[in-house]
Amino acid sequence: MNKSKKSEDLESVDDAVTESEDLESVDDAVTESEDLESVDDAITESKDTTKLDKAVLGVETMDGVGPVTTNKLTSAGIYTILDVVVRGPGDIADTTGFDMEKAVALCNKARLKLVELKKFDKDFVSASEIYKRRLNIEKIKTGSVNLDDLLLGGIETQAVTEFYGEFGTGKTQICHTLCLIVQRPVDEGGLNGAAVYIDTENTFRPERLRDIATQRGMDPDKALEGIIVAKAYNSSHQELLVGELGKILDESNVRLVIVDSLMGHYRAEYLGRATLAIRQHRLNRFMHLLTRTAETRNVAIVITNQVMSAPDTFFGDPTRPVGGHVVAHTSTYRLFLRKSGKNRIAKMKDSPYHPEQDAVFTLNEKGIDDPLDGSKKKINK
Repeated sequence: MNKSKKSEDLESVDDAVTESEDLESVDDAVTESEDLESVDDAITESKDTTKLDKAVLGVETMDGVGPVTTNKLTSAGIYTILDVVVRGPGDIADTTGFDMEKAVALCNKARLKLVELKKFDKDFVSASEIYKRRLNIEKIKTGSVNLDDLLLGGIETQAVTEFYGEFGTGKTQICHTLCLIVQRPVDEGGLNGAAVYIDTENTFRPERLRDIATQRGMDPDKALEGIIVAKAYNSSHQELLVGELGKILDESNVRLVIVDSLMGHYRAEYLGRATLAIRQHRLNRFMHLLTRTAETRNVAIVITNQVMSAPDTFFGDPTRPVGGHVVAHTSTYRLFLRKSGKNRIAKMKDSPYHPEQDAVFTLNEKGIDDPLDGSKKKINK
């Protein structure tokens, strides 16, 4: 009897242990299930945050902006708060019919909203913060080591880089090469992004791009897919295309915008001194639109410019860029291109921090490249 009772007691203990283990297994299963649900919730929350981020940037989210104002803004190609800041009060007033006071109020509201969303910095920040941000500026290689050295690493984002020179100096070839290199990974000198090419002089040639892509080891068909082309037929159309860039930049991973060339239409449409003031006014607005787009959208903007000959120059090079002081003051970096036999020479003419020096490059089947003779550059003293 004692043995039988002892055996029953042992069985009871085993049953209790088994039941306890089963309960622990259930608890583990419940815990694991809860952990999975937490992960799913986190993923869902992340997706909702992304959608919310896009939603809160709409113009309708600003205080005091109702359906009527929203409709007028979107009809003018102004879809987000960033677009409001980029276009500016003058442009908004012209395209929507608002009075200037209301346009200024809208721009101020948009700026405050972007500061609140931490898309923009506060009005006053320390120099150290700006320096840290500058260290993270991205750059696009040009295809020529010499030209990259001149630019201290390549074409910067958040800036407008201008190349000017006479015909045949390589302005369009630089633009074509950049359209391809920007699509490459970061470790190969690109930004893993697409390019927008605004063609004003009918110089865009996809067959040339295919040749350059092939020589640089890229898939030519895939390379062409990464370039969005817009042909501007007059100066008003040119301004309209740049004004509507915001929607393209939001929908595509565009990291480079090219305007080739800046002054072609303006020179043809505004003739004589009587129209000079109007031309410079419109040109000034267009250039500021480019600079604001570069800064707020974190893209690199490259423009090409024509030249003229100054008849009153008796010594030195009479070549001068077109556009006057308006273009000179608004371009972040300005490079002058000239011919030197079979090579080309780029000279840094204006920059906030680049040294004044020259760089030698050449044009070949790879677009732009370094000369075979090893010519580099010389620093002007």
